Amino acid sequence: MTEKQSKPNSESSETESFQQLSEEEQQAILQKYDPESNTRSVDGIMKKVIFFGLLAFSLFQLYTAIEGQFTAYIQRSIHLGFALSLIFLMFPAMKKSIRKRKIPIYDYLLSILSIGVGLYWPIQYQELVFRVGTMSDLDFIVGALAILLTLEAARRTVGLPITIIATVFLVYAFFGPYFPGFLAHRGQDLSSLVHLMFFTTDGILGTPISVSATFIFVFLLFGSFLVKTGVGQYFNDLAVTLAGRLTGGPAKVAIFSSALQGTISGSSVANVVTSGSYTIPMMKKLGYRKEFAGGVEAAASTGGQLMPPIMGAAAFLMVEFIGGITYWEIAKAAAIPAVLYFAGIWIMTHFEAKRVGLKGMSKEEMPDRKEVLKKLYLLIPIITIIVLMFIGVPTMQAALWGIVAAVVFSAIDKETRMNFKDIIDALVDGARTALAVAAATAAAGIIVGVVVKTGLGLSLANGLISASGGNILLTLFFTMLASIVLGMGSPTTANYVITSTIAAPAIITLLMLDMPAGATVPLVVALSAHLFVFYFGIIADITPPVALAAFAAAGVSGGDPIKTGVVAAKLAIAAFIIPYMVIFSPALLMIDTTFLEVIWVVFTAITGMIAIGAGMIGYWYRKVTWIERIFAVGTGLLLIYPESFSDIAGLIIFAILLAIQLFTKGKNNPEAIAH
Repeated sequence: MTEKQSKPNSESSETESFQQLSEEEQQAILQKYDPESNTRSVDGIMKKVIFFGLLAFSLFQLYTAIEGQFTAYIQRSIHLGFALSLIFLMFPAMKKSIRKRKIPIYDYLLSILSIGVGLYWPIQYQELVFRVGTMSDLDFIVGALAILLTLEAARRTVGLPITIIATVFLVYAFFGPYFPGFLAHRGQDLSSLVHLMFFTTDGILGTPISVSATFIFVFLLFGSFLVKTGVGQYFNDLAVTLAGRLTGGPAKVAIFSSALQGTISGSSVANVVTSGSYTIPMMKKLGYRKEFAGGVEAAASTGGQLMPPIMGAAAFLMVEFIGGITYWEIAKAAAIPAVLYFAGIWIMTHFEAKRVGLKGMSKEEMPDRKEVLKKLYLLIPIITIIVLMFIGVPTMQAALWGIVAAVVFSAIDKETRMNFKDIIDALVDGARTALAVAAATAAAGIIVGVVVKTGLGLSLANGLISASGGNILLTLFFTMLASIVLGMGSPTTANYVITSTIAAPAIITLLMLDMPAGATVPLVVALSAHLFVFYFGIIADITPPVALAAFAAAGVSGGDPIKTGVVAAKLAIAAFIIPYMVIFSPALLMIDTTFLEVIWVVFTAITGMIAIGAGMIGYWYRKVTWIERIFAVGTGLLLIYPESFSDIAGLIIFAILLAIQLFTKGKNNPEAIAH
């Protein structure tokens, strides 16, 4: 961080001279807040070994995506072997060792052991299938190594939280009889635990890594090809073109750009740094205070993980975890909640800009509209995937065609055209991005395996319901807290696996209480429960004290991390409301509903968010008094609550508040507050 960037933003000359962060500064922030970026730099022969290892990883995944996958155990174990072996060569054991270019001997050893673990199933497949259910001494050693290597790889790539959770679950599985009350179970001996984790599809080689080895990898590859076309910068230019001249333009550019970035990004922190290095300096230059500028970017970037079609790769996991649902149905169901989330941030940044008297960007600061619109073809690969999935093309095939479209349409312009080197680099970058996802999903598989074997999910569900006395609001509140805590510091994919496995069953169990015993869980019940915990797990990225996205944004803005997190959580108030709306008003998911019902729910929700935004910021058409703020927030909640009487009451009070604002906007309208 330069001296100018680290000083307070009190002098306009300093604000105006604030420059976009360099790539080195961006990387430094990523390494501080995003474990996935903590890779060592190596030279010589090992640099080439890693390069060709990553390339081979991508080529293997592409081959199986095109020609068809191997059997489950072989496909997943090779995927795991590739990921683990490369992780130990690229990610140092300690963060302080990043600058050391030499790979220590023990990491070579761990990498070799990882290759052995990855090849064990392909080499021993016939014998392992023949004696299914029993383990040899060698099986036990390899299985135990797989567990330890997975935990260490997860620690290096995605941090301690998921590693600690997975370890606690292993301890819980082993010492089951010693736990109190509803948590007690008969326990698993060491041999059974190792067998469960590596020799069944309920552990490390379970559903999470299955999705990583198929859908997620191909979409990450698609994202890396898009990046090579320059689509990331184009998202920024397009956002500036569409929103830059509006009131408080740069903040709205951040929201728009982050929503677009979210379609290809799988990380809130990476989204903050890449998009925020461009938008946060613009916001500061216009006059937004540091914490607010960082908070806007953190809230918007976190929302990118909730944005269809990719949703931080969680959508692919939802297909497998919920069952009986297509990827397109999940993307469609998540669309309106995502729009409402970004609408909430947009509304609040608008009121903040009006409150402090901030205008839009000047004409001179705007990019050439014609030049920007000429490059709309860069969005064709994304549109291609959406259209193909809409007409029923399998998800992986749609992603493959998206990659082809990215290469083909990049050739339209000399600036964006991909050559052979760009294609190879995209394959390598895609594999590099997939390493952390593979480690996270493998570790998440440990958690899923323990939950399945011990019945912990149902036990926790019954415990939460009992603690709440069967009250749905209390159960949802407790589940919200659990999801936020479980989601702290975890990447999107692992985040969803953990929260959906541990917290979602409580909501499903409660919503099924009035149904006959043994009844099939309705799709709308399962999906609303999973989206509820997914939202709150993701919001952990901007909820202090562990708000990685907000801390990264503070690193870019130079603001206070905790204050930035508080602002981000305040701006993302919609994210704390929408999950409840999804439970009580499933029309938002566009399942078993009519068009008019959807329109009404969206209208009342956005109207309610306008009222809440005015109440939270303290400004509408003029400064809002404390009494008006209380009434505004209450009105918003009435409008959001999905009942006819509350909608009518809310609309009446909203109309009264609006009329008061309009008739008195010339009075009590203080001058803009200087920042």
